Amino acid sequence: MSAPQYIPGHQLLTGRTAVITAAAGAGIGGATARKFLEEGARIVIGDAHARRLKETEQALAEEFGAGNVTSLPCDVTEETQVQALFAHAEQAHGSLDIVVNNAGLGGTAELTEMTDAQWSKVLDVTLNGTFRCTRAALRSLRSAGRGGVVVNNASVVGWRAQAGQAHYAAAKAGVMALTRCAAVEAAAYGVRVNAVAPSLAMHPHLVKVTSAELLDELTRKEAFGRYAEPWEIANVIVFLASGYSSYMTGEVVSVSSRHA
Repeated sequence: MSAPQYIPGHQLLTGRTAVITAAAGAGIGGATARKFLEEGARIVIGDAHARRLKETEQALAEEFGAGNVTSLPCDVTEETQVQALFAHAEQAHGSLDIVVNNAGLGGTAELTEMTDAQWSKVLDVTLNGTFRCTRAALRSLRSAGRGGVVVNNASVVGWRAQAGQAHYAAAKAGVMALTRCAAVEAAAYGVRVNAVAPSLAMHPHLVKVTSAELLDELTRKEAFGRYAEPWEIANVIVFLASGYSSYMTGEVVSVSSRHA
């Protein structure tokens, strides 16, 4: 089955300001940045790769206007950089409405061969980084007193067992639990916290850390016989960030065509 036609924006996020992490590149973060701009939002993008981040900012600014996109390098494993990103967003736009925590790190290693360093690195980026950014987001949104939305990027691997993915699965399961707990706390001040759980969204970085054989196997298991385009995941993130999901919080939405 071929990919569906790209869906244009419908101004679902007009006038809102969003922070999006790990947004420099062709993956889900980059697709979400573009989708948010198409939906009328102003965005602040962060990424640990400063050069790619600046190139992404410049390209988006040329297309959508320099006043609608700004960036700041941010390694989510460094608390000072996370704080700087959120301070930059408030300084640049005076408010914050949406935060998309997209930063994550994968890899493949059998548990018996996995080193402490491999385990810790994946957990620090994927789970601890989401924790740091969620904490910063909730502090900012609570202080502003205007409500808001946080969308975390989890994975169906957080539900499913997959060989070689113990660290990544544990981290993503942690993101799901973090999302639910944060939602309970944040409801008191009108902030919604949800997550998406994609199955297989293809992007260049995934090819670098996953074998072609595994990607082929995972693709065959999808009901549509294809992987998701990053913008298809971004569409669901837009939904969760918009008023169309106003009664949803603490939910983890599977974006997948695989059910086993």
